[in-house]
Amino acid sequence: NYKDTNSFSETLLSYVANNEKLAPFLGNQPNFDGFEKQILQKKGDTIDRSTHVNTLLEQYKSLENKQVEVHQNIAPLAEQNTFTVTTGHQLNIFTGPLYFIFKIVSTIKLCKELKEKYPTYNFVPIYWMATEDHDFAEINHTQLQGEIIKWDIPAQAATGRMETISMARTVKKYKKLLGLSHNSDKLAKLVEEAYLNHTNLADATRYLVNGIFGKYGLVVLDADDSSLKRIFSPYIKQDILEQNSFREIVKTTQALEKEGFETQDHAREINFFYLTDDFRERIVETKEGDFQVLHHNLTFSKEELLKEIDDHPERFSPNVVMRPLYQEILLPNLCYIGGGSEIVYWLQLKSNFDYYKVTFPILLPRNSAIISNGHLDYKIFRLNLTFKSIFKDADLLKKEYVRIHSKHRLNLNDEWVEMEEIFDKIKDRASKIDPTLRPSAEAIKARLCKAINNLEKKFVKADKLNFEDAISQIDKIKSKFFPNGHLQERVENFGLLYVKYGDELINDLLKYFNPLDMKFTILY
Repeated sequence: NYKDTNSFSETLLSYVANNEKLAPFLGNQPNFDGFEKQILQKKGDTIDRSTHVNTLLEQYKSLENKQVEVHQNIAPLAEQNTFTVTTGHQLNIFTGPLYFIFKIVSTIKLCKELKEKYPTYNFVPIYWMATEDHDFAEINHTQLQGEIIKWDIPAQAATGRMETISMARTVKKYKKLLGLSHNSDKLAKLVEEAYLNHTNLADATRYLVNGIFGKYGLVVLDADDSSLKRIFSPYIKQDILEQNSFREIVKTTQALEKEGFETQDHAREINFFYLTDDFRERIVETKEGDFQVLHHNLTFSKEELLKEIDDHPERFSPNVVMRPLYQEILLPNLCYIGGGSEIVYWLQLKSNFDYYKVTFPILLPRNSAIISNGHLDYKIFRLNLTFKSIFKDADLLKKEYVRIHSKHRLNLNDEWVEMEEIFDKIKDRASKIDPTLRPSAEAIKARLCKAINNLEKKFVKADKLNFEDAISQIDKIKSKFFPNGHLQERVENFGLLYVKYGDELINDLLKYFNPLDMKFTILY
């Protein structure tokens, strides 16, 4: 269970536990009954299917001879009996941490399960690339074998538009760490073709993700597109002028916090950026009622703004609270699969969807996992630990191990019971002499209790020397599964796992992940 990992927020745990206090902030439940309802609701939405099919075909032009399974999934999107399951993520180089892979596998697996349950419908897995995001520092590095590989250049506007010509040295370093084998050669070739044969990060990421997941029918969508933004333009106009999302999301955020839940994001009065190839900056309303692009000598009157949206909708980029609405307007989407923090901020959006009369998707946490190996499995079982126990704090785990395996009795519980009896007698005698002496006796007892506890800790610390090898092994296990104190999936790249297991890595994740179970997975 997620709660047993000590790694997830209380709000996410409440969501997984189906806390009734969250009901007003949600749509349908993430189960088959919920999906039946969601299909019926989404059927009623007006969706411009032809535009996004044509856009996808255009975006996949350079890949039209690769992965026939993807093209077999694009065409049905024009049909009314086809729905999507979507995950989104930034354009982390080399896919970034493992959870990027887990997100997409969860999405593909859920589509397979839905197809088995509802064979008369089609379900297409979508990876929505966050190409308009401008936080380059979050995506310009990954970690392999404990070593950071970084694309160290100045940040530009939208990360998807950044040119990859300068990535040659970064790609070389990544390839070197993969080593020499059939699988490493295969991944190295894919990475090289992705980043060195494409002009920008969006195209490179599409190529890389397609190389890993294309055969499973995953469709990669870049929404930084003029034709797609044109569909969204009525909402852009209305929201900038009326600031509806600000009002609705502030109201929902306050309601969540009143119920004791944490919130992730804060809506602004205007939740759009102005985007060019050179910058992505916030739009704010001036005291005079005009609209200014921050840090630039660029101001629009109301009429000029409306004309700019009509002429160049691609220049208006939704922020984190409006991007979900954009997504659900474009796609026949049933479910959004995201990480814990994403689920939390989606909870803040329900009233905004209701205001704009857009169907709110089912929310599903992505599968989380630790991937072990035979060597680590052996260490865990040899130490009489369990996979559940390794989620405990390292110091606590060591203390428990020493207490269980020590030949000595390391606590002073019995002795303390005897001392308490003596102190009861002392307190009685003190009270008879002078009642005001009783607190003094209590204070001495408290100081002695503290001293006894400290002595116990010294017992454990001294006995640890008898278990140096085991203590060292616990440290090694923790560092492998929790590098830098974080879950493996939040730090390590998938590269070395692919080198070891090849395509079976993805196949096994698909086999063992069960998205609707909403439990933490350990693969060993």
